[in-house]
Amino acid sequence: MRQEDREALLREDVARVQTARERRQLEGVAEDLRSSPLRGLPLPLRLRNFRPAAEGYLASLGGPLPYMVRLREIEALTAEHEQALAAERDRLAAEAPDRFEEAWRTLVTRWSFEEVNDLIERHNRWYPAESRLPMDPRRRDYALVNGRDYRLRPLDAAWALELFLTAA
Repeated sequence: MRQEDREALLREDVARVQTARERRQLEGVAEDLRSSPLRGLPLPLRLRNFRPAAEGYLASLGGPLPYMVRLREIEALTAEHEQALAAERDRLAAEAPDRFEEAWRTLVTRWSFEEVNDLIERHNRWYPAESRLPMDPRRRDYALVNGRDYRLRPLDAAWALELFLTAA
């Protein structure tokens, strides 16, 4: 450590003589206080246009909100359906390449998407309230989320055929 740094540290808490500049600044502050119209009066309250709500505290303590958990489940179930359908598609293509189209359409129309569609239905019903989605007066509907409608399309045979048509 340099000697001047050491001396500066040692002088840190020692009262020192004010410089001319510091005296002028203090005199300016004192003059401002004397001429202030608020002198002797209580300071005006700074009202805020919001109050921290209990829901915010509870949400921060309780982990992800229900719609977040539901969206994660929807994504996971959709990915599972995609993988299972891909596996079945590959199996059908290997077993019966001559009857593949007919067998694939039959399989897809009989495929059950009930569980994920139930979650999608609940998401579409409750998402605006749970996420406090604002209204869009021009559309007379809820505001778009990332430029898209918040409603999710239920999974069905058309979704699966469209998915694997683009994947082929």
